[in-house]
Amino acid sequence: MRIAMIGTGYVGLVSGACFADFGHHVTCVDKDASKIAALHRGEIPIFEPGLDALVAANVKAKRLEFTTDLAAPVAEADAVFIAVGTPSRRGDGHADLTYVYGAAREIAAAIKGFTVVVTKSTVPVGTGDEVERLIRETNPAVDVVVASNPEFLREGAAIRDFKFPDRIVVGTSDERGRKVLGDVYRPLSLNQAPVMYTARRTAELIKYAANAFLATKITFINEIADLSEKVGADVQEVARGIGLDNRIGSKFLHAGPGFGGSCFPKDTRALIKIAQDHDVQLRIVEAVLGVNDIRKRAMARKVANLSGGSLRGKTVAVLGLTFKPDTDDMREAPSIPLVTGLLDMGARVRAHDPVGMEQARKELPDIEYCDDAYECAKGADAMVVVTEWVQYRTLDLERLKADMKQPVVIDLRNIYRPEDMAAHGFAYDSVGRAPLPL
Repeated sequence: MRIAMIGTGYVGLVSGACFADFGHHVTCVDKDASKIAALHRGEIPIFEPGLDALVAANVKAKRLEFTTDLAAPVAEADAVFIAVGTPSRRGDGHADLTYVYGAAREIAAAIKGFTVVVTKSTVPVGTGDEVERLIRETNPAVDVVVASNPEFLREGAAIRDFKFPDRIVVGTSDERGRKVLGDVYRPLSLNQAPVMYTARRTAELIKYAANAFLATKITFINEIADLSEKVGADVQEVARGIGLDNRIGSKFLHAGPGFGGSCFPKDTRALIKIAQDHDVQLRIVEAVLGVNDIRKRAMARKVANLSGGSLRGKTVAVLGLTFKPDTDDMREAPSIPLVTGLLDMGARVRAHDPVGMEQARKELPDIEYCDDAYECAKGADAMVVVTEWVQYRTLDLERLKADMKQPVVIDLRNIYRPEDMAAHGFAYDSVGRAPLPL
């Protein structure tokens, strides 16, 4: 099949490369000429494990192309996927649909013959209706089906998630649209991936409800972590104890500094706004968002408490800046309010991240960046683990203690065992476990 993918951001580039790997012919379209030029040179604009090799292999096989010209690939396409950004709108938290609606108008002008237009971007309920209206308004003679096909990709594991999905949600009641999207995803039938056909609005809501529920699990275990610290329990054992119940499950029960990234904060805000527009109050989701914002700001106080109450004039080493490992994504990363709080308390901050420092410099220009974790920790009064990169799990603790001015470690991801830190003479605090003072 011939597919046009509008947008070469995270979702568009991963989806386009994976569709091409299925054997389809995919043309990825983006208005950013510099990004398309970089892709032609084999330069991938995002960090995602395995994506560079996947793109290169399918470009070489002539199944994957990149262009700034929308008209030609849309005219030839059986399916056109809209995978442009839907950031939070300034001021009110609604999803900004400017790029989606702009793409819809351009697609309408270029369509030749029967085409399925698919919203892959995360969009509020009812967006598909407006996309269809805009297309028909722009080109009244068009033969088109507009469908919803939300993505459920985890950054850092996106290729595997695409090729081995828990489910594929297709939102359209039109049989022709169902057939085309069934053919698009047919290569996954060998993996017995369940395809769920729903009405378009149902598919749009599934995406928001899924992200809000996962954000709720994270926030729930974070609040249980706070209680664990007060009553002398271990939140990791609590999480295991409840996660073994198959009605609950163990995923997304890892206590930490709060959720970030491109999806959970934006999508929980947008879902609350969608509900308010329909006179529904999502009290649980509202609480999740509020608790998470407060939590990220509170992490700097955790560092100060283990450092004697004051950080003025002290050097703090921060390990990990991206919102999670295996990505360079800094959007709403917990490191941003943490570092800002440390600076406000008078600390000097040094930081390291395996792949995210180029992006981090745009968000946090007033700190020092180091080439590795040991350089970052050298002479520091305290070290904070913010992102659980695997490189940080096996640091030489003896060397670390010798390099630091004060052996103080605040582990916001619980990657170290308290007994190991105690044996090496560290003052150690984590999340949801009793602190070990010097």
